[in-house]
Amino acid sequence: MNEDELETMRRSFGTVKQRSDVIKKSPNTKRLISKVQEIKKYSIKYYEMLLNQLEDSFSDNGIEYRFAETSQDALNIIDELLDENNIKVIAKSKSNTLGEIGLKNHLDDRGVEVVETDLGDRILQLKKSDNKPVHPTGPASHLNVSSIAGIVNEALDCDVGDDPYDIMRVVRSDVLKRIKNANAGISGANVIAAEEGSCVMVHNEGNISLVSLKDLHIIVAGIDKIVPTLEDAISVVKLETIFATGKHVTSYMNIISGPSKTADIEKKLLKNMYGAKKVVVILLDNGRSKTTNKCLQCIGCGNCIINCPVYNTIGNEFGFNNYLGGRGIAMSKYIEDDETCYNSGLYMCTLCGLCTLNCPLSIPTNEIIEKIRTEIEFSPQTHKKIKNNISNNNSPY
Repeated sequence: MNEDELETMRRSFGTVKQRSDVIKKSPNTKRLISKVQEIKKYSIKYYEMLLNQLEDSFSDNGIEYRFAETSQDALNIIDELLDENNIKVIAKSKSNTLGEIGLKNHLDDRGVEVVETDLGDRILQLKKSDNKPVHPTGPASHLNVSSIAGIVNEALDCDVGDDPYDIMRVVRSDVLKRIKNANAGISGANVIAAEEGSCVMVHNEGNISLVSLKDLHIIVAGIDKIVPTLEDAISVVKLETIFATGKHVTSYMNIISGPSKTADIEKKLLKNMYGAKKVVVILLDNGRSKTTNKCLQCIGCGNCIINCPVYNTIGNEFGFNNYLGGRGIAMSKYIEDDETCYNSGLYMCTLCGLCTLNCPLSIPTNEIIEKIRTEIEFSPQTHKKIKNNISNNNSPY
């Protein structure tokens, strides 16, 4: 990221802070924080029980369920589903989990066109190079309107000016045209309710509704997204929205509990009305079961990176893949390996603890990082590099 992008990102983050400060301090929000903390603690403690319950609920709802131990397992399942249904174009919504498994590059290599339907993600997709997101809910928050206009004009061969509404209309028109040819949609899920077998997704743009109306809807989510009930799930996404956007609720909340059906003719159940004919949920472990429980409590609001001094200084170099900031670095050790964790910025963290102070779940990310530093194993060559840096620069960097 260059300095202009960093400055735009800081301004964007400042806007979120101003919008959310009042609502975060309200008594209702504080009660919600306590409630969600207990929900997440319980969900992690009784994960295996909830997973078994969820498997039964999915079956009752007509949802096809798959479990993926690794990223490659998840990609293999997706490949199988796309091949079975002869899918050449797939409509995709915003998902950090899909970024984690490297879905887009994988499908590009297989000749499957992936169309990002989220505006921010689509802008980054059109940008092509250096297109890593900077925030879980605002992936293009580092790009100003002039930069975005340039990206759109070059990629779509048009001549849109520096007007946000004009840019939005041009990108929307292009996305809608491209996803007409898609008969499959793929998304993540913010939370999954075990008792009801329901996947909850929140969004402002309405794009997840478009994705879920395709014949095949694939949902990929980490095992850390499971909670006991639908009421618990709503509490989690409400708290995530407050800390991510400064609003009580998003414009849309999709609750998907099975394929499309109707009983409007003599109360006889008929499948395949308007929505998906087939819904497949892939639950991903990918190292999560090996990680510290507190890491898994994250609800993905991104409030930690908004307040992180390191992230505000260097941007998305501090983090792993789509998981940004200290929490992403902590997760990378278990999702990938020690070397990835080191290269993601393990020693960039100042251990100041502002991430924890501003986390609705009070996840002690700085303590987790400090603990990983004592556990991680490097090659002798890496140790030598750190030693020389300290000797020459008074710093390990």
